[in-house]
Amino acid sequence: MAAKKAAKKTTRKTTTKKSAKKSSGKKFIQGAVEKPGALHKQLGVPKGQKIPAKKLAKAAKAPGKLGARARLAQTLKKLGKKKKK
Repeated sequence: MAAKKAAKKTTRKTTTKKSAKKSSGKKFIQGAVEKPGALHKQLGVPKGQKIPAKKLAKAAKAPGKLGARARLAQTLKKLGKKKKK
């Protein structure tokens, strides 16, 4: 009996959003921003305008989604810059 029950069980593959994003390979940063424009809206900065560095730094210290979005924005901001020698 036990052998029949074991044979009937099927294994399910479960993928989470995070594991699916990591497996895509090349363009993983596009998946990091879940809601484009949300940080602008939370900070009260109109779309199309740059968020001031002081405002972004202050928001990065905040807890929750606002802080997480601001910290990610700071990190992504650094990616575009080339290092000086």
